[in-house]
Amino acid sequence: MCEGSVDTTMAEPTIGYCVKCKAKQEMKDAKEVAMPGKGGQRRAMKGVCPKCGTGMYRILGLKK
Repeated sequence: MCEGSVDTTMAEPTIGYCVKCKAKQEMKDAKEVAMPGKGGQRRAMKGVCPKCGTGMYRILGLKK
């Protein structure tokens, strides 16, 4: 691995809210995406609920 790169495989799990299960779940196959929003693009994590397979999103804060 190159110096300065980020290893996302060992990152802490991304927790999101599953609307179908009505509970917070750990996202499976979570990836960072850009969503259109107010004033430009919004960062978000997109994944899948491990229990029911429903798509999940978690809106992230601004990059610093």
